[in-house]
Amino acid sequence: MKVLIADDESVVLEGLKYIIDWDALGFSICSQASNGEETLKKILNLRPELVLLDIRMPRLSGIEIIQIAREKGFDGHFIILSGYSDFTYAQTAIRYGVDFYLTKPIDEDELISAVTSVRNSIEEERREKNDLNSYRENALDTILRNLLAGKTVDIPPSTQRDLHLSAEVYQVILYERYNQDSFQTYWNFAELLRVTNQDQNSFNHIIMDKREIFLLKGTFASERFDSLLHHYDVNPQKGSPLDSLFLTYGRRVYRLEDICLSYQDASRLLARRFFCEPNQHVLGYEELPSQDAVMLPPESWTQKSPEYSRLLTDYIQTQNRTRIAETLRTLEHELYQTSAEIPELKRYLIDIYLQIKQNLTHNYSNMEIAFSSNASIIDFIEKKYYLYEILQYFSEHFEMCMNAIGSPTSKTIIDDILYYINHNYRENLKLETIAPLFGYNSSYLGKIFTREVGETFNSYLDRIRIQRSKELLQDRSLKVYEIAEKVGYKNVDYFHKKFKKLVGESPAEYRKTL
Repeated sequence: MKVLIADDESVVLEGLKYIIDWDALGFSICSQASNGEETLKKILNLRPELVLLDIRMPRLSGIEIIQIAREKGFDGHFIILSGYSDFTYAQTAIRYGVDFYLTKPIDEDELISAVTSVRNSIEEERREKNDLNSYRENALDTILRNLLAGKTVDIPPSTQRDLHLSAEVYQVILYERYNQDSFQTYWNFAELLRVTNQDQNSFNHIIMDKREIFLLKGTFASERFDSLLHHYDVNPQKGSPLDSLFLTYGRRVYRLEDICLSYQDASRLLARRFFCEPNQHVLGYEELPSQDAVMLPPESWTQKSPEYSRLLTDYIQTQNRTRIAETLRTLEHELYQTSAEIPELKRYLIDIYLQIKQNLTHNYSNMEIAFSSNASIIDFIEKKYYLYEILQYFSEHFEMCMNAIGSPTSKTIIDDILYYINHNYRENLKLETIAPLFGYNSSYLGKIFTREVGETFNSYLDRIRIQRSKELLQDRSLKVYEIAEKVGYKNVDYFHKKFKKLVGESPAEYRKTL
């Protein structure tokens, strides 16, 4: 604890330094003064816990010094030293909170007793202040958690001011490491804001649900945050402090009870980090799907997953890179508008990819397509943090598939269509569904097909199917209706009719001739 000694007599000043063992009593002499103005200046600058002060000083009296110091907020202790035992002086000194009024010559034991008493008072004040601060911190922490959780909290205006919760605007920010695979040190968000936070006036920092939460309070803190975002948008620098962080922010609110709305925004955004673009470090409440947006229920993907698998399989087989890119963009948009949790979305993507793999493996069983194992595919997709990484994986693998199965002799669009039919005759193929895959109107494509091939699309398809059925009839373990299904005919009677028309005899009769 610091003690300041002030007396206009140098002999007294020197004596006061050594009359008692200040160290043993828990004090160190921080300075000394010999006139009133100097004493007041040092009191206000050094803020000592104790001032030993002569009542009669040049320029300002001891009483005047105490009066001005109290008016300027000094709450330290005073021991008055006086050559007078005048009751009026003592009464005035006591009115200004002087602890002891000692008369000169100073008695050593009396001074030790007074200083010891002051020390005990200071220690008790510190204990009470620490207890109060601890209570305030606990109360503030509880109140903040309740506000963020949206629980009803009745906080009187006086308590709001005391806890520095009164502000004209509030905003919640959440932040975490940008690189989730790394444990490198990342910047403290408060340092990036560069705002003073005396008594937590500008923001509160709290950890809840394992999240780093910042509650900005007041216009100045919000403007500093806007400036930080603008600087990052205009001058994004690799390796900059913000480069180590990923943060989300909710809407600005103007009442304490609405803080939960800002927190909900930021929490929803953090859960949607999966949809961020490459090198995106910030998500704001403006990027949440609008309340009016029709969010697709998770169960809708029971129908959507097979449809995406079928489309992408077709586009891969027809080498249609443009439609693949368009379909992946549509897939990304629909996933964004889905109310499902991220693990569910990843399962949808796994289903789509594995179905495509199964389709292509089945259609091109005589070709080597370098697919990874199902376990590796599932592990890759589940471990990725971002949707763009998974879709990029899709694009690269689809390109690999196109290179593996593409028709090397393809010169015209008709060659590609014939190649597609030869590998997909088992499906319910129609000119109306194939034409868009190749960018044509079905009527126009039908005319081109007939002119180039010499027969209609349906005639060519029947011929390919019947040719394949003749090969399958050699396997006597297969029933005729099973062969019909394997070559694309759902109706066995229709298969009989087509087979007899093209071969001249029934499937059973043909089998007997083998």
